[in-house]
Amino acid sequence: MSDKRVTIRDLAKAVGVNPSTVSRALNPSTKHLITAEVVEKISKAAEEMGYFPNRMAAALVQRRSFTIGMLVPDVTNPVFPPIIRGLEDGLEKAGYTLITVNSDNIEEYEKTAFRRLRERAIDGCVMASAHRQDQVVDDCLKQKLPLVLVNRTTDRQDVNAVINDDEAGIEDALNHLIELGHKRIMHIAGPQDTSTGFVRLRKFKSHLKGKKLPSDLVVVANGFTEKAGYDAMKKMLAKKSDFTAVLAGNDLLALGCLDALQEAGMKCPDDISVIGYNDIPMMDRVAPALTTIAIPQYQIGQRAAEILLNQLQESGGEIVLARLKPKLIVRDSTRKIT
Repeated sequence: MSDKRVTIRDLAKAVGVNPSTVSRALNPSTKHLITAEVVEKISKAAEEMGYFPNRMAAALVQRRSFTIGMLVPDVTNPVFPPIIRGLEDGLEKAGYTLITVNSDNIEEYEKTAFRRLRERAIDGCVMASAHRQDQVVDDCLKQKLPLVLVNRTTDRQDVNAVINDDEAGIEDALNHLIELGHKRIMHIAGPQDTSTGFVRLRKFKSHLKGKKLPSDLVVVANGFTEKAGYDAMKKMLAKKSDFTAVLAGNDLLALGCLDALQEAGMKCPDDISVIGYNDIPMMDRVAPALTTIAIPQYQIGQRAAEILLNQLQESGGEIVLARLKPKLIVRDSTRKIT
């Protein structure tokens, strides 16, 4: 058997068309120029003959790699896979491949990961790992690399982003607890160098002040992890503060909070009501099922793909900041004070 790679000319000869027709038929952005019958015939022949495009050669000719890089802070955090899937589905239709790398929320790791992506000649970047002050974001804009932030944003006003409406989500969560009769509500806040941690804490304080309720029952966690939630709740319990409900900065923090409460002999929701944020998978399967704020994770990815593709096609345009609406999901971890 020959090890020779099947070329467009080989495929064109087998099908009986011009090489240019094969090229258009196999390119997602141009196949609409060819009849569906011919596209199907060429695609079937390509599969049978084992043909696949030489992306490296195409990149040299078109000066595009058709590759997008994505930086995530923690790929094990269940909030990110649906976002990644929405992004992949949106990009795939235009013929782009997504490469995802993990930053561990460490600035130096993020810089190294970004450099490696740039070495692969990515056409654009999506960041879920951005901090409020972020050197990688600054570098992307300086290098004029198409960029969209997801889930988080920065303090800059000149960067595209698709985020959750965190202020609306926190307001819905607090109103739910207030309607249940809770007046002393604690907040386990996320790290303040991230927009998600900062905005959610800011809204927590302003909303409770507006309701003339205590807004000082706050512990800032050192991460968005279960361990950080556990440690934050242990710290609050050690202060012997009086509170009847907890609003956690995300679901993982809420899960850690539940562990600490259980260890202290306190029951949820009988003693303490708990609300999470994000509605990651399986939150309806934990005990008690977690009341939380659901964010449109898949739609965030899809919208980011749309914005990035527009940037790639139009080479610029107006800055887009898309805020998607969250939804309160009431389950078993919150109850009315009797």
